[in-house]
Amino acid sequence: MGQTKREIERKYDVAAPHPALPDLTGVAGIANVVDKGVVDLDAVYYDTADQLLLADSITLRRRSGGDDAGWHLKLPVSLAEGVRDEIHAPLSETVPRALSGLVRSRVREAELVPVVRLLSARDLRHLVDDKGALLAELSIDRVRAERLTEGGGTAEWAEIEVELADDADPALLDKVEKKLRKTGVERSASASKLAKAIAATAPKGRKTKKSGKKGEVSAGVDAPVTAGDHVLAYLRAQRDALVALDPAVRRDLPDSVHQMRVATRRMRSAFRSYGKILDRTVTDPIGDELKWLAGELGVDRDQEVLTERLTARIAALPRTLLLGPVRGRLRIWTVARRSGSRRRTVAVLDGKRYLALLESVDALLADPPLRKAAAAPPADALPKAVLKDHDRLAARIEHALALPPGEERDLAMHEARKAAKRARYAGEAATPALGKPAKRFARRAKDVQSVLGDHQDSVVAREALRNLAIQAHAAGETAFTWGLLYGQEEATAAERERELPEVWARASRPKLRAALGS
Repeated sequence: MGQTKREIERKYDVAAPHPALPDLTGVAGIANVVDKGVVDLDAVYYDTADQLLLADSITLRRRSGGDDAGWHLKLPVSLAEGVRDEIHAPLSETVPRALSGLVRSRVREAELVPVVRLLSARDLRHLVDDKGALLAELSIDRVRAERLTEGGGTAEWAEIEVELADDADPALLDKVEKKLRKTGVERSASASKLAKAIAATAPKGRKTKKSGKKGEVSAGVDAPVTAGDHVLAYLRAQRDALVALDPAVRRDLPDSVHQMRVATRRMRSAFRSYGKILDRTVTDPIGDELKWLAGELGVDRDQEVLTERLTARIAALPRTLLLGPVRGRLRIWTVARRSGSRRRTVAVLDGKRYLALLESVDALLADPPLRKAAAAPPADALPKAVLKDHDRLAARIEHALALPPGEERDLAMHEARKAAKRARYAGEAATPALGKPAKRFARRAKDVQSVLGDHQDSVVAREALRNLAIQAHAAGETAFTWGLLYGQEEATAAERERELPEVWARASRPKLRAALGS
């Protein structure tokens, strides 16, 4: 993976190619404005023929000139704040594989081709503090855009760009903007030079395509009206989460694998909960593929969570109770169980099966297999599905609580946990339509899920601790500490079992059901 830089910048439209700048040394913190001269930049922007990257505010370019020549991929973090992650790769004739992989969930099998060339004369200034440290870069860019696709034209404009330096205070941008606005400068309406170039060089008589890509949530989709509309809106949101999280998973960003798994589970759960709205003969095969993807993503994630739990247990013990090479044994066990999932996960995301899954989801959302109940008002159809999942959860919890402590109860509570998660997701999907009653229902179901989830984590941890004790004993080490931790996990499980009736009582109050329309 190339070098990554967090880019925080703002762009401003100017009428003249050589606008007069205000005295920025009057801005708090800026002691000097250093003229760095003019540099010529030559950038060719790549996209698909139907501009799938632009539709997601992503830019991919090959740029020469300046001190950061190379390939640049910019992924939006917060469009409202002008924050993007810029990933660099060295100059090459073709798009680097690492960068093309990061946009694969958007472009699928479509070819990345040159679409626009921007020739910029950048008049650069450094805004520095009283010690000479860089606070921000301000540039006046005189840009010539040349459309490289058939029928394209050219355009010229000037703009001011202010980019925050690494670790500088973002509030500085507000102060600089206040000064600039006093000279009549206004924030650019375009999110990027590419967006402006595409609009300015469009063939005459042809409207610029704003969006409508695969994975688009809102473009061309009316506000939800029917029950089916609301379920489809929820599914689109999960599909978009999958697509957006793909590059984050490839970059191994914190919590990205977990969030991607959650999106797959939410979508699969919605297929099952709202089977009266979407035909399950169509959705079940896709649900099976979503289950496969979640499983692949979780190969090392579950191990990571378990290791963190055991590490925390060990850290909480007094040193006098750490008998034998406990931490070393845990490290050996963890390494032995790792599957090299970083490489494996990327291979899954590069595979044809994963792309086929994304295409299947897109096809379903483009032509949804709606059943009769989909046309009903949300207040009629959605509560029935939510309450059906509630009844399913109730049956599983009652079954689990009726069993004596032991392996059979553990299994029953695990099944109840899965039912709680499904009920929670059903409530979340219905919240935009049903409002506070569905939100409250989802929150109560989540409380139940949390208790049952910690119980299941304890079950898994106990099995791991038993294996660690066996390995320690076989190596001639004392198993005392592992037995002690096993007992702690047993106590935790028992505590969760004692908590469950009260938590369930809150989640199963009649008024909670009545508020949904039961």
